Amino acid sequence: MPADVVEHLRWGHAGLAAVVEIGPDGPVALRELAAGPPAMTARVSQPLVEVLVAGEGRARASQRLSETAVGCRLRYAGAEQSARGGWHELRLHLRDETSGLSAELTLRSREGVAAVQASARVTNGGEEPVLLLAVTSFAAGFLGRPVDELDVLRADSDWLGENRWTSRPLAEHVADRGLAGHGQHGKGVFALTSSGTWSSGRYVPMGGLTDRNTGQTWLWQIEHNGPWRWEVGDRMEGAYVALSGPTDVDHQWNELLAPGESFATVPVSIAVSAHGVEGAAAALTAHRRALLRPHPDRPRLPVVFNDYMNTLMGDPTTDKLLPLIDAAASAGAEVFCVDAGWYDDGGDWWDSVGEWLPSQTRFPRGLEEVLARIAGHGMTPGLWLEPEVIGVRSPMADKLPAEAFLQRGGVRVAEHGRYHLDLRHPAAVAHLDQVVDRLVEDLGVGYFKLDYNIDPGAGTDRDATSVGAGLLAHNRAHLAWLEGVLDRHPHLVLENCGSGAMRMDYAMLSRLQLQSTSDQQDFLRYPPIAVAAPLSTLPEQAANWAYPQPGMTEEEIAFTLCTGILGRLYLSGNLHRMTPDQLALVREGVRLHQSLRPDLLRATPCWPLGLPGWEDPWLALGLRAGESTHLGIWRRPGAADTAVLPLPHLTGRDLDVRIAYPSAAGGWTHAWNPRTAELTVTTTLPAPTARVLRLRPL
Repeated sequence: MPADVVEHLRWGHAGLAAVVEIGPDGPVALRELAAGPPAMTARVSQPLVEVLVAGEGRARASQRLSETAVGCRLRYAGAEQSARGGWHELRLHLRDETSGLSAELTLRSREGVAAVQASARVTNGGEEPVLLLAVTSFAAGFLGRPVDELDVLRADSDWLGENRWTSRPLAEHVADRGLAGHGQHGKGVFALTSSGTWSSGRYVPMGGLTDRNTGQTWLWQIEHNGPWRWEVGDRMEGAYVALSGPTDVDHQWNELLAPGESFATVPVSIAVSAHGVEGAAAALTAHRRALLRPHPDRPRLPVVFNDYMNTLMGDPTTDKLLPLIDAAASAGAEVFCVDAGWYDDGGDWWDSVGEWLPSQTRFPRGLEEVLARIAGHGMTPGLWLEPEVIGVRSPMADKLPAEAFLQRGGVRVAEHGRYHLDLRHPAAVAHLDQVVDRLVEDLGVGYFKLDYNIDPGAGTDRDATSVGAGLLAHNRAHLAWLEGVLDRHPHLVLENCGSGAMRMDYAMLSRLQLQSTSDQQDFLRYPPIAVAAPLSTLPEQAANWAYPQPGMTEEEIAFTLCTGILGRLYLSGNLHRMTPDQLALVREGVRLHQSLRPDLLRATPCWPLGLPGWEDPWLALGLRAGESTHLGIWRRPGAADTAVLPLPHLTGRDLDVRIAYPSAAGGWTHAWNPRTAELTVTTTLPAPTARVLRLRPL
């Protein structure tokens, strides 16, 4: 290539356009990533792959994953494009002659979908070992946009308070400091990180940038069931984004590459849109569906009843379960999951779990009697399981070798009375395989709620360069174990639950069938979690609890059912104690949800009142499916009588607006203005009250 020639490599399909800039005197950079034809209005110089190594660090002093010494030296060494099975793929080859390191960046995108999955592989082609300290899965300038024109999207997440999305000006975190006048890139950065194995224990592993003037938006997710980092910072030409798995400074991760060895990053995905967050959310929704492992559960989406939430609360017995099973079947449940406690004989099971043998005191005639009652109603029997932990008092703590557990300094990692299995070790895998196979083949279990209630911290230093490297290898072994379970039992349904939704990521959710969205027991606090959930996970995977109780009013029963209907309805509650009228109201909600399942599988979310605030008195979630919009509306205490909901996708159209649930209840009125595309809803009923509406053009 002549010294003064810059080339552009174009890649994509009908839904996505990418332009990679290749020059002789600079690193390869992503010039454009867009849902439509590339504009290429601004130069972008952010290196496409960043590699931080011991002995060189960064090209300029900073604390960020931009402008690493190796990243700045990586030069184009070839590319391949391919298309098969509906996926388009670009492999870019880069090489640093100084260190001998090479990088291969892989971009994958589904035909017609404005999103891309990215990952990188670094190989040591030199003659000496190289210690990696960080490698990005994706790094790019954000379309040459200046910091002061951008908003950054993030989601705080915590036990009982998941999916708390906010959008704020990026300049509140990274000020515009006139970098061009100083002739060098900035040092400031806004970064979110997650540590340990609760991938969404502090923040959802996602983020986004929006140009508030044009609506151009990138929305990303990090697809890893362990530690991660994303950052946004400033360069002379504008903002950049860098996404990665574990790093040395954040997670005690480093990887020693001997000559000829390679390291692969965790995958990440980026959705793009010219129509703001909702446009990017629609693209990411389509992309997530393309990532899913095929499973027989998917077209069916059976309604799950779980006995835990505000019901048995981990204290099941035969006498308690049998009438509850009968009532759940009468309400329309298709799976019945016996939650925690089914293995407990002593009443204090937290630190004794691990063998997963049915209790003989709770089920004097055997757990088989309970599971047969479930199956006799045509429901799939399910059990709660926390496979990755062994209680410190469990017999398995001595039966398994010490090497089958995560360790630090030769000592097993213990947390809250549990040891944590290391799934790199064959004895740990063999134990869990035996447990699952026994419960499936001997007891007929067809559904597992896989819980995860401890975080082992930074990782393990056994057989690893670093504790973070040991944890990353365990994380990957965990995914391989899950795939093996589903390979052996292809009809088995696996629910992802981690203290509610503390491990909600698309490493897990591309493999598992549904996600419990919270442990929140207050039905008034659950709606903002459920309304925001479709930005974090697919609507049909978002298992939102609905736990009606006999002590509730009819409006309160409808309120909690509305929370579950527009997701993967996850039912609980003491249904066996309800009056016939109360049970009929539950049954009506279940039937509506079941009628919506074909639309759930193709729906994209919208938020007429914006992404929900934790204390918002009015909340609304729309699911757009073809010509239909299914709209959930919740009025909580303190709300005014009236709310106005903008629905711009229906501008200028006359609508048939109907209350779908509860269909016979009064107290709500609505008016549609096609010119302003606003739906005005008014209720004379005291809060809490909620409705599900169906909107269809006439």
